[in-house]
Amino acid sequence: MNLVVFFVIAIVAVLGGAGMVLSGNPVHSALFLIVNLFSVAVLYLSLNAEFLAVVQVIVYAGAIMVLFLFVITLLNPLRGQTAGPLDSQGWLAGALALLLLAETAAFIGIGLGSINLPATPPAVDWAGDNVHAIGALLYSQYLFPFEVTSILLLVAIVGATVLAKRRI
Repeated sequence: MNLVVFFVIAIVAVLGGAGMVLSGNPVHSALFLIVNLFSVAVLYLSLNAEFLAVVQVIVYAGAIMVLFLFVITLLNPLRGQTAGPLDSQGWLAGALALLLLAETAAFIGIGLGSINLPATPPAVDWAGDNVHAIGALLYSQYLFPFEVTSILLLVAIVGATVLAKRRI
């Protein structure tokens, strides 16, 4: 893939993510997130990972965004909101964002001199398509991170249920 096309798609993805975070309207934030998800799908296509690109569009840009929009319409974002318990911690969020930006810049500065990328990507040893390759890697080499992610999602679901439960 041409390096210019990669940078254009990457810039669109970063701008979509920034627009999602900085938008004041929740519906606009959801639309910016869809732009970001489609940009990531195009990046997957550029890496010859067609299955991941299709899953990215169908699952995330399709199903998950429909759920987000249902939640947004159920919460009625145009209604006046009162100050929540985290509204006074904007300065902390800004400080943590600057710390993360400085850390990322330091890692990029340290790592750029030591990266030796091969001219061509290494050949995949699996016979078959990339679905088989993803499954083989996911359930062999990356089994522990996969299980940790599933437990993290379970904890997030339980936490969201507890937070959404009405207090009597």
